[in-house]
Amino acid sequence: MALPATGYPTSLDDTSASPGAGVEFPEIPASSTDLDATNVEHDLLHTNLSKTVVALQTKLGYTDSNAAANQVLVGSGASATAWGSTLTSMTLAGATISGAVDGGAQVISNPVVKDYGETVNIIGGTGGGTQIIDLEDGNVVTATVDTSTNTFQFDNPSTSGVSCSFTLILTNGGSQTVNWPASVDWAAATAPTLTATGVDVLTFMTVDGGTIWYGFAGGLAMG
Repeated sequence: MALPATGYPTSLDDTSASPGAGVEFPEIPASSTDLDATNVEHDLLHTNLSKTVVALQTKLGYTDSNAAANQVLVGSGASATAWGSTLTSMTLAGATISGAVDGGAQVISNPVVKDYGETVNIIGGTGGGTQIIDLEDGNVVTATVDTSTNTFQFDNPSTSGVSCSFTLILTNGGSQTVNWPASVDWAAATAPTLTATGVDVLTFMTVDGGTIWYGFAGGLAMG
C-alpha cells in the first residue's frame, strides 16, 4: 500500500485542491528501500498522519493540543483556541448542573428562580460556652441550647455593601442564659425572652459586613 503523491491541498486554507496540485503533506518515501515487508513505510506513514491531524486542528481553530483536567477548549481570538477554566461573555442556551458551583461572590443579574432550597447548618446541642454560627455553612441554622450559658458568635458574613441574613431556629433557648454578640441591635435595644421548652425562630440581617446585625423575633414559643 502506498500513499498518493498528489491531490492534496497546497496550504491549510486551500479547499479546492485538484489532482496534480502541489502538496504540503504528506511526504512520500525517498526510495523503495524505505518500505517494509508489507510495502508500507510505517515511520513516514505516522508522520503523514500526524501532519494531517495538525492541519485539521488548525483548520478548525483547534490550536492547543495540551488538554488539561477540568478545562474546556474556548476561542481566544484570531481563529485560535486554548484550554481554559474561565468562560467569558458566553451564552448558555440550556444546561444541567451536576455538581457544586462556587459563584465567587460575583453578581448574577435578572434571574428567575423556582423550586430552590437553602442549605441548613444543623448545629445540634450547643453544649454551653461559645457557639459559632458560620454563615459559610448555611443561611438557615438549627440549634438546641443545653448544659450551661451559651454565647453565640456570627462568623463570615458577606462583605460590607451586600445584604446578608440568616434564620436561627433555636430550641429550648430559655433553658439557659443566652448571650448575643454586642453587634446585634434588637428592637428597643432589648433581646426577646426565649422559650425554655419549645422553639423560637429568630432572624438576623447585616448590610455592613457584621458591624451591625439587626435582630428580629420571627416567632416565639412555636412548639
